[in-house]
Amino acid sequence: MRDYPEIRPILLLVRERYSQRAIAGRLGVEPRTIRRWEAGQTCPPPYAVDVLKQMLLPLSKPTDAAADFTFIDLFAGIGGIRKGFEGQNGRCIFTSEWNEYALKTYRANFPEDHPIVGDITKIDEKTIPEHDVLLAGFPCQPFSIAGVSKKNALGRPHGFLCQTQGTLFFDVARIIEEKRPKAFLLENVKNLASHDGGNTYRTILGVLRDELGYDVHDRVIDGQHFVPQHRERIIIVGFREPTGFSWNQLRFPNVSKNPSLLQDILHPENGTEDAEAPYTEGPKAKVAGKYVLTDHLWKYLRDYAARHKAKGNGFGYGLVGPLNVSRTLSARYYKDGSEILVSRGKGKSPRRLTPRECSRLMGFDSGDQKFKIPVSDTQAYKQFGNAVVVPVIAEVARIMKSHIMALKEAEESHALQMPLSV
Repeated sequence: MRDYPEIRPILLLVRERYSQRAIAGRLGVEPRTIRRWEAGQTCPPPYAVDVLKQMLLPLSKPTDAAADFTFIDLFAGIGGIRKGFEGQNGRCIFTSEWNEYALKTYRANFPEDHPIVGDITKIDEKTIPEHDVLLAGFPCQPFSIAGVSKKNALGRPHGFLCQTQGTLFFDVARIIEEKRPKAFLLENVKNLASHDGGNTYRTILGVLRDELGYDVHDRVIDGQHFVPQHRERIIIVGFREPTGFSWNQLRFPNVSKNPSLLQDILHPENGTEDAEAPYTEGPKAKVAGKYVLTDHLWKYLRDYAARHKAKGNGFGYGLVGPLNVSRTLSARYYKDGSEILVSRGKGKSPRRLTPRECSRLMGFDSGDQKFKIPVSDTQAYKQFGNAVVVPVIAEVARIMKSHIMALKEAEESHALQMPLSV
């Protein structure tokens, strides 16, 4: 852990540029905490120095002028969808996320150069900045027909958009309706298509196509094409006008002859990587003992699986090794890690993935650049389990970009041809 005397001068330099409230917001703490740090009453956590140093640098993300397009990040989580579109030289100008722990991770990894709001249901869509692309990993919720029945009784017209009121998809739709972005990307679990007998998905597509008038394309993509994890998600993209977009442009790097395997993301434990507390320790950077299942828990999971197997059910743990592909990492992974247990050899209890391995498994780490994880293991497991596979989004962003730029150029050309007002 860094000594406080090393951190305090950095904090004082940052205070010349930012208020205590601004620094607190970036770090996910209260302003009074910053005051205590300045006074030397308490010591900042280790991750704080990295965030403070980042605040001293010029903004590393493109400005509006340097960026090819702008986007907003709704239900942002820890920023996985944002990362994919920033890789195509897009600039985020608005973020919405309500979970305080997710915001802590988000702020640790992205510069606070635009508004970040909490509950999107309380935001007036007219106050959201104009943008080229809307991004949203919105939660799936059932749509109530109560409001429609009431409108029928009153003789009032209604449409699909009315049916979605009270759901978080409605908030996505009202923003699209107001701002008319050139394109959008929505992400959700595969089961969205079969939810409520398919009615939920039909309603969503009906809103996007029939009421909002967008050219919509949807596809289920398995993260296994990019990372060693079987993870199917629905991706819905839409364009304000038809552009000739096709999913055939997708490139899948993981082919059967050279698939990505868990050995690519597991800690090597042989000294070839530096130890990273609290995940690995010692000269060989061995995985810390706290990630190994207790004998009691390992016996419980084996007995549980055996009982369900005897009943003909498929419930059980997922034991994997370096040459395997894992099951889907879920937000409940913090409970027992049963869906992805790393074998440690015969006669030994397996272990959970570390949060760093989860970050790699979801594609958040890029080369030597590590995604910052400023939260507890429990929160980290929830966050990565709820996140997107970043390389999947990056690839979709890649094939969307030319179509976004075509619409942007057409809009700019049309604006130049408009007669000047007298």
